[in-house]
Amino acid sequence: MGRLLLRRLGGLATTLLLSSLVIFGSLYLAPGSPENVLFGSRMPAAAARAAARHRLHLDQPLPVRYWDWLTGVLHGDLGTSMVTGQPVADRIGAGLGTTLLLVLLTMLLVVVVGPALGLAAALLPGRVDAVVSSLTSVSVTVPPFVASTLLISVFAVRLGWFPASGLGDGLGGEIGGLVLPACAMAVLSCGFLGRVTRNAVREQVEREHVQTALVRGLPRLVVLRSHVLRNALAPIVTAVGLLTAGTFASTLVVESAFAVPGIGQLTIQSVAQKDFPVVQAVALLLVGAFVLCNAASDLVQAVVDPRLRETGSTS
Repeated sequence: MGRLLLRRLGGLATTLLLSSLVIFGSLYLAPGSPENVLFGSRMPAAAARAAARHRLHLDQPLPVRYWDWLTGVLHGDLGTSMVTGQPVADRIGAGLGTTLLLVLLTMLLVVVVGPALGLAAALLPGRVDAVVSSLTSVSVTVPPFVASTLLISVFAVRLGWFPASGLGDGLGGEIGGLVLPACAMAVLSCGFLGRVTRNAVREQVEREHVQTALVRGLPRLVVLRSHVLRNALAPIVTAVGLLTAGTFASTLVVESAFAVPGIGQLTIQSVAQKDFPVVQAVALLLVGAFVLCNAASDLVQAVVDPRLRETGSTS
């Protein structure tokens, strides 16, 4: 377990370092120049442009700028927004809690509904399996932006049960405003996790030792808990980790559709405004969330399956 943890931490550090290099380089090597954000459509004098480039350290070589930015990030300094002049950490912190709550609500829906559908399909072959398989096949084809449009049309505009955009006051109002966005992101993930659960459980049910235990008269619930579900957990845990990481990326679309003031909406606005420091920080944050979710998935698999602790690796 210790070796696995060290490998995961090493992989996390390496991935974040390489990602930071790609993120920083791709933004500053893209067409256009960051100082254009400050001047907009105006045509500044050469001296003013040179002063702006010097203040933004754009007159330094790219490796020097990257090193200054990276060391600042390691010390908690994410830079300053070119649009508002606020510290980037403050702009991100204002919407981080909302985004985390949205991801939490989404994954609660996914880990409850997805495995329930998968278990029903795996343990009740025939009509139930056919209905659930049809539902999951449809849901995995519905992208979040399509689900957002449908949910707003039905539950916000026609029925008026939830707000079409924005959040209410207090924790209750915030959760009420996040119900539809969470459902929009959960539709595809529930279908995917349901199919993974169905296939994993069905594979374990058909194994010889499970059939033998059932024939010998062992209680069905005991067999399912001890032999089927425990051995089927590994692919389910892996899928949950991947879906959690993907949910952070989905907030870019869903938060904009529902006007939720979170990290996703901030990213879209910053890209449109070419606010480079904010885009860099959010992109690095999303990569970090993706890597952390996958690392947590591997560690949970090692807890579930002792063989992975012995080998120090996961599948």
